Amino acid sequence: MSHIEGVNVVKLRKIPDERGTIYHMLRSSDAHFTKFGEIYFSKIYKGAIKGWHIHQRVSLNYCVVDGMVKLVLFDTRDDSPTKGNLMELFIGDDNYCLVQIPVGVANGHKGITETALLANAPDIPHDKGGENEMLKIDPYENDIPYTWDRVDS
Repeated sequence: MSHIEGVNVVKLRKIPDERGTIYHMLRSSDAHFTKFGEIYFSKIYKGAIKGWHIHQRVSLNYCVVDGMVKLVLFDTRDDSPTKGNLMELFIGDDNYCLVQIPVGVANGHKGITETALLANAPDIPHDKGGENEMLKIDPYENDIPYTWDRVDS
C-alpha cells in the first residue's frame, strides 16, 4: 500500500506497571498536535465495517486503545500529489499508534478482534446539523479500488 500526503502515523507509548497500564494518545505539547475539538469512542465488532467517510472540514486523530482494526485510507483530494493512493494499516494492541487523517481523505475501518475500541480526537467538534461536513459512501458499492475481504497469503 502507498503513502498518502498529510497522513501521519505516530507510534505511541504504553506504560505498564503492576497496577495497570497508561495509554498515551495526544498531548497539546506534541509536535503533531493541531487543535482539539472533542474526543469520542467507537466500539467495533469483529468483521463490522464502518466507512467509507470523507470529512470536508474535520481532521481526525484515530487511536485504537483495545483490540485491533484494519484502517483503510483513500486519497480523494484533487489537489493532492497522492490522489488515488490507498493506505492499509492494522492498528491497536499489536501496533499502538495515532493516525492523523487530513480533510478529504476517505477512511473506513473493519474490526479484526472480537471487539475493538477506537478513540477519535477530531480537531473540531462534530456538528449534528452539519450533515454536509461528512460524506458517507457505501463500503462495497463505490469507486474506491478496495475490497474488504480478508487476504490470506
